[in-house]
Amino acid sequence: MKTRTIAVILAVFLGGMGAHKFYQNKIGKGFLYLLFSWTIIPSIIGVIEAIMYLTMSDEEYRLKYQEVE
Repeated sequence: MKTRTIAVILAVFLGGMGAHKFYQNKIGKGFLYLLFSWTIIPSIIGVIEAIMYLTMSDEEYRLKYQEVE
């Protein structure tokens, strides 16, 4: 089970390389972040996404980013 807390940590510290997207099984977006990791843009977006993850409830996160079990 993928947790919101781990996604937040990955987005803050490794968001520039798309680690949080790979964690959420969004492989295409993860490679896009990795491709542009030499710029600062994915890092900024990673921090913004971490804030978004923090503001949504666990239920909202689960519905949006996890597979149905």
